[in-house]
Amino acid sequence: MNADEKREFREFVAARSRSLLHTAYLLTGDWEQGRDLLQTALASTARRWPKLRDREQPEIYVRRALYHAQVDRFRLLSWGRETVTDTVPEQPSGQAADWADTVAQRQDIMAALRRLPKRQRAVIVLRYFEDRPDNEIAAILGVAQGTVRSQTHKALASLRTTLAAAEASAASSTAAGRGTIA
Repeated sequence: MNADEKREFREFVAARSRSLLHTAYLLTGDWEQGRDLLQTALASTARRWPKLRDREQPEIYVRRALYHAQVDRFRLLSWGRETVTDTVPEQPSGQAADWADTVAQRQDIMAALRRLPKRQRAVIVLRYFEDRPDNEIAAILGVAQGTVRSQTHKALASLRTTLAAAEASAASSTAAGRGTIA
């Protein structure tokens, strides 16, 4: 890589790394794993930077590298381990309870996202968290636009089912807890 190409790559990383890190986090469900994933994708991009045909849109290449690196990591490292706890902590009263509800909802959403197959998760992240149109998602993932739409439909149906079950479970445990208080 010559000096101009190094400068271009550094400028690209400085400008887009925050957005790319958020994508990596959503793909992995963990900030540290997301950072590692982004580093892997950027290293891959840096090696190929001089050969990229379209220097105007290197982000598509990096996002595709993120997606493929995540799939490869999942296959190689058997990711997907979950941490199980015996009990859920009690919610504090007042203003803090609202924050606890927000955190619980985020955890439910992240857990539901982690349960999705990798392609469906990537489609949901690109569509709803990055607000990308079907044609860009298809280009990033290397699939047809119809595949993007069908994967979105399947993922949303799965998310709705999972989140409704989590909500029902939370409501029943709250109701059960009320009955034991004197």
